[in-house]
Amino acid sequence: MFALWSWSASAPGATPEIEGEPDTVTLAVPEDGGFAVRELPCLMVEPERFPGLDLATPGSSVRGWRDVLSGAEPALPIAAHAVPNAGGNAIVTADRAVRALLDTVALGNELRSGLKAELRPYQARGITWLHETVAAHGGAVLADEMGLGKTVQAIGFLLGRMAAGPQLVVCPTSLVGNWVHEIERFAPGLAAVGWRGGEPPEAAPGTVVVTGYPTLRGHGRALDEKQWTSVVFDEAQVLKNPRTQVSKAARGIKAEARVALTGTPVENNLDELWALLNLVVPHEFTHKAQFRRRFVRPISEGSAPAVLRLRDAIEPVALARRKAEVAGSLPPKIHTDLVCDLTREQERLYDQLLDRAETEGFGSGGQRHTRLLSVLTELKQVCNHPGLINGDLDELAGRSGKFDVCADILAANVANDAPTLVFTQYRRTGELLVRHCAEELGVTAPFFHGGLNQSQRGEIVANFQSPDGPPVLVLSLRAAGTGLTLTRAADVIHFDRWWNPAVEAQASDRAHRIGQTRTVTVTTLTSGTTIEEHIAGMHDRKSALTDLTDTAGIAALARLDDDRLFELLRRKRAN
Repeated sequence: MFALWSWSASAPGATPEIEGEPDTVTLAVPEDGGFAVRELPCLMVEPERFPGLDLATPGSSVRGWRDVLSGAEPALPIAAHAVPNAGGNAIVTADRAVRALLDTVALGNELRSGLKAELRPYQARGITWLHETVAAHGGAVLADEMGLGKTVQAIGFLLGRMAAGPQLVVCPTSLVGNWVHEIERFAPGLAAVGWRGGEPPEAAPGTVVVTGYPTLRGHGRALDEKQWTSVVFDEAQVLKNPRTQVSKAARGIKAEARVALTGTPVENNLDELWALLNLVVPHEFTHKAQFRRRFVRPISEGSAPAVLRLRDAIEPVALARRKAEVAGSLPPKIHTDLVCDLTREQERLYDQLLDRAETEGFGSGGQRHTRLLSVLTELKQVCNHPGLINGDLDELAGRSGKFDVCADILAANVANDAPTLVFTQYRRTGELLVRHCAEELGVTAPFFHGGLNQSQRGEIVANFQSPDGPPVLVLSLRAAGTGLTLTRAADVIHFDRWWNPAVEAQASDRAHRIGQTRTVTVTTLTSGTTIEEHIAGMHDRKSALTDLTDTAGIAALARLDDDRLFELLRRKRAN
């Protein structure tokens, strides 16, 4: 994005009166015969719009950048690249600024043929930055806030290196299928292979092997034997403790380029940041004791210069952008659909329920509808957590792919002080989410559901909307789908799938309402190879019914005979 700003004698002037996104940008400006770092009001515009802007008094900075975009030899004044470094003691050079722009534009054009995604400007810049940083340092940490598209940026990076050899993605087990799906969707030229143990797949140039952290821990030697062109560690905060077996296995992977993706590079302490830096650029962050002496100890004692030193030290290899920084290129709502893998326990229980239903049949008439509803409800609850069916609820973590993904998102949002709404259609699922927040995150999450009276509901809403309200609010989809204003949250999670997409959209609009000043991130969790994928497919085909209950959607299934019905229910499982 270009930031348009003006300077009037000794103070910032007005921004141009044209279409653009108002923002406050940190820049170096004249002050007392020198320069100082200040926050200035700016107007953000996309590079493709910049050359044709009708500006009343374009300065030499505007003319210089237009020369850059037209291919002419530029002459950029300092004001045209007055972006300070993290420490506020230097600015980006003109050559560096020009190279960043031209490389990003060129990469965007190059990726259009292979990457089936409409990249936003900051995403194209992120891919360029990954290539630049890996070329200079051998590794990088991409720590953009959730919702800004770290996955598609990583896929763009992998696509650009496909000819050099096989590549590897390591992620939470529950997201292996989602990574394979996203690679196939965004980069069909890459061959994505999910590996969950056993004989490792043959990996040729153009192949991306996707595996989970537990598989890496248990079968790491099979991966160590290969030389990888690139390895991407998703949700890399998993590796924050370098003494664990999975961290040691990650460090044992031989790769020319190492990239860590995380929305929370620091969850508890700065030692975790050192672990990530040591993972991707070990030659630059080798000694933990030195890192602690230079940064951790003085920062814990309140040293502001130590904070600036740390920012300077990590800036070359870490990129962490927030939605507020790139707001000009974001839509009002970002939709993220995550396909979560079932755990082995979920798979066994899901298939047992299918076998039992097939043996017993669905009957006919009114009994058929009732029986089908009962079976579908059980299958959907297995997707949420197996303990909802087998009664074993002593341990919650590690048993449901969807539950674990939701837990990771909530942990990141709590760490980033991002209030979050979680919608579920089942009361018992909501109670499990509340319990998890208390036991694992140390936060009290209210539960807004149909069993509350009007006074209790009003109190929950008022408390959540207050500046010091709870960081997480769990809501019943039926009780809270309309009428509420919950604009303190800009993050929404749909934990389970409803037959009608309009109901999910109405729930999301509890946060996306008048009074909301931020981009809203809506994350939908779907359990792969299950009835939830069938529901998601109905949404994608825009064929969901307008009825606001389960009844109409289930009636459409009940009209199928048993053979057709089980063919549909088992098709995803067989695949």
